[in-house]
Amino acid sequence: MNDTTKPQEDIDSVDLKALLKKADAQTDFPDVPLDEFTPPAYDEWKEACVALLKGAPFEKKMYTKTYEGITFEPMYTKAMSEAILPKNSYPGMDDFLRGSKINGYVQEPWGVAQSCDETLPKENNELLKHEIDAGSTIYNIRLDTATLANKDAQYASCVGDEGCSISTLDDMHRLLNGLDLEKHGLYIYAGASSLPILAMTAAALKASGYSLQNVHGFIGANPIGELAAKGTNYAALNNLYDEMYQSAKWTQANMPKLKTIMANSDAFSRGGASDVQETAYTISVAAAYIRALMERGLTIKQAAGQIYFGFSMGANFFMQIAKLRAVRPIWAKIVAEFGGDEEDQRMYVHGKPALFFKTIYDPYVNMLRNTTEIFSGVVGGLDSYENSPFDEPIRKGDEFSRRIARNVQIMLQEEFGLLKPIDPAGGSWAVETLTKEIKEKIWAEFQLIEGKGGIVKALQEEYPQSQITKILEERFKNAEYCKDRIVGNNMYPNMTEELLDKRSEDHDEIKRQRMNAIGEYLNDMDDVYKQENIAKLAELKDELLAQAVQSIQAGATIGEIRAALNKHYTGKNEKITIIMPHRWSERYEALRQVTESYKEKHKDNVKIFLANMGPIPQHKARAEFSTSFLQVGAFDVAPNDGFKTINEAVAAAVKSNPDVVVICSTDKTYPEIVPELAPKLKQILPQTTVYLAGAAPKDLETTYREAGVDDFISVKANCYKILQFLQKKKGMVE
Repeated sequence: MNDTTKPQEDIDSVDLKALLKKADAQTDFPDVPLDEFTPPAYDEWKEACVALLKGAPFEKKMYTKTYEGITFEPMYTKAMSEAILPKNSYPGMDDFLRGSKINGYVQEPWGVAQSCDETLPKENNELLKHEIDAGSTIYNIRLDTATLANKDAQYASCVGDEGCSISTLDDMHRLLNGLDLEKHGLYIYAGASSLPILAMTAAALKASGYSLQNVHGFIGANPIGELAAKGTNYAALNNLYDEMYQSAKWTQANMPKLKTIMANSDAFSRGGASDVQETAYTISVAAAYIRALMERGLTIKQAAGQIYFGFSMGANFFMQIAKLRAVRPIWAKIVAEFGGDEEDQRMYVHGKPALFFKTIYDPYVNMLRNTTEIFSGVVGGLDSYENSPFDEPIRKGDEFSRRIARNVQIMLQEEFGLLKPIDPAGGSWAVETLTKEIKEKIWAEFQLIEGKGGIVKALQEEYPQSQITKILEERFKNAEYCKDRIVGNNMYPNMTEELLDKRSEDHDEIKRQRMNAIGEYLNDMDDVYKQENIAKLAELKDELLAQAVQSIQAGATIGEIRAALNKHYTGKNEKITIIMPHRWSERYEALRQVTESYKEKHKDNVKIFLANMGPIPQHKARAEFSTSFLQVGAFDVAPNDGFKTINEAVAAAVKSNPDVVVICSTDKTYPEIVPELAPKLKQILPQTTVYLAGAAPKDLETTYREAGVDDFISVKANCYKILQFLQKKKGMVE
């Protein structure tokens, strides 16, 4: 029987620390001769690489700068990282750099937490059960905007926009009915306060005779994250911290396995933050929660034990691994400073793909993006993962998109063996180096925030907003120049693509159904008894959660609970500048939609003629590049096999009556072709824009422009600006 099949009791009986120390002391391993190989030298490789670059600068071509201020080396060697390689640390020990658990995923796989967002509670309950039957291991419930704002459905402007609508005890009972909450974890992100949803959950489970003791997972609040995303909350932070304290205190006594805080990074990640910013600001948020809870009477053990972290996995594969490995020792250090022991310092991390990097056009590529992101998260050592459906930017998922998302996780566990290695990135020269570099930068940014008085004061003075905006602008600029390649959007567009149907829900009908259901439920309540309980809740300053549970059992709605809690609150709600959500492809998507809308309305488009000069091998590369470049704007590009003479090209261009002509050939032939062809095109087609495919040498650029070339299409060109210019010239936009 191998280690992976040993029964639980056998593994638990082994003193793993002692075993590892004994193994570490054994140094008499035999030497393995490798004298038949010539050891490669870095300088030799660099010399060969420089030769292949043919004059291009090695430092410019072979080093990659990241948004985190880290520069990737072209190659990492042992000599570069010898001093930082882990030699005496093991997973689940010391500062948790190498993982939060001693045995990784060998005994307990990461949790598969597919999000369930059906609007009606009964339908979402059916989806939750279906997900578990199909391979998920966690009940992950997404609530709609109204519920997160503690508004009853009948008074909300939109119901079920992003998740499940919950207003009454009956709604929660329908949502949780028949779920095995002892076997499977429960994840509910509750918005700015967990108290109302936590009370609703407890009341529903009590009414069903369900024991609360073994319910595990989180019903998590994140008031600072909500403040950053929405600009204000329904109560001041001090009041929400009071509710956080009340929820934590009650849960520890009644639902000890459930956490009540979800410090997620959504607001920062969706704004386009770098991985350093996302991580530093999120742990600053968590540190603020620990301070608030300890000020109100909790110990560090109690406070730290309430927090679950949520991070988005972005597009830079190795950076995501390094980020997760780096944040654990940082958090351990922070908790230690508060006085927490090794157990308190453990970090529980839930991951999901970064919505920022998902696209509306060519959305099936999102499946591939999601796959690399979950892979990096698992290698980095997260505890659970929510793999979003590929159509997340467009609509709620369906059976197909949810199945693909869920099965990616199951395949990684069952078919690809990712449950077996413990700290698979440990010892990697590249990952260890990146981990050290990003850890230093996260720590520096965290200290900077703390120096400003904490994350809330930093948000009030708009520091995180301004820093994230700088990165966002840099991302957009790199996308404009196609330095950041967005497949299907600013590169390789699919010209036959039809956008996915948004499958918009009938929100008016849904609201009518919800109003009827809520009305029928409330009609059966003793209104006098209900109001008496609500009045008690409004008067209390302690034991809020127990009274909230009693009020909900008496018939109070989530909106009435919120109103009662807010009744005795004083002080103004904080207001800050919002961190606006974005996606990296949004500008190109908007640009393409302008073209498609104009084309549908006017039955016309920007017409591109390729003046392909010479035989196919002569013009093919630049013709294909120019075609892809201009089709990003959804323009019509007319292909051809090339022209032998300039007059043939001019005649074909005139016949085509294009808006744009792109001259395609080679640098070697351009000095002969362009001075004759460009003037003829301008003379016969004066309104036509003439581009030259390729970047002109500095000594010839003026000559080409004087001949009639308006601009150049090359890897150095601003794709977005050129396409936008052509749209304006065509009259598509003002």
